[in-house]
Amino acid sequence: MRGVTGGSPPGGDTVTPTKARTLLLVGVLAALVTWALLTVLYSRLPPLSWTGVPALLIAAGAEAWAGRDLRARIQRRPGAKPAPPLFVARMVALAKASSLAGALLAGVSAGFAIYLAGMLNATTPRNDMVTASVSFGSSLVLLAAALYLEYCCRVPKGPDRDRDDEPAPPPSPFHN
Repeated sequence: MRGVTGGSPPGGDTVTPTKARTLLLVGVLAALVTWALLTVLYSRLPPLSWTGVPALLIAAGAEAWAGRDLRARIQRRPGAKPAPPLFVARMVALAKASSLAGALLAGVSAGFAIYLAGMLNATTPRNDMVTASVSFGSSLVLLAAALYLEYCCRVPKGPDRDRDDEPAPPPSPFHN
């Protein structure tokens, strides 16, 4: 428990921005695993369905819209209601989960595209390649919207936030 040993601020661990290398690692690993599985299983699979594409795009649109609205609320623009902290925390959790899901789905779609690249003479693989390519693009749109939502959840630094007016927390009795 980092909070007990003094490694983080009182009240728990801090949330850090999503790292691009984490998302890239998830995407690359998903592509490799998908490609490896397809070398064994592709002939037994049904054709890819395009129905995930609208769902990804709707989720991306909702997250981008929520980010735009939330940013106005956090910055306390005129006419915007203040954002409750718990709501902002939930939006950060949604953004982080969606960015990982977008990276994972982009990797799976890339794995399909890599596997299908040499089979475009047949109709089904060619159709699957189109579906995988559109799914890849939709996954990247979701990923971008999730990162935007995460960015919008940040509290802006202001002149009154540059210094720490709060006293330091008392030392932990558990840390010698």
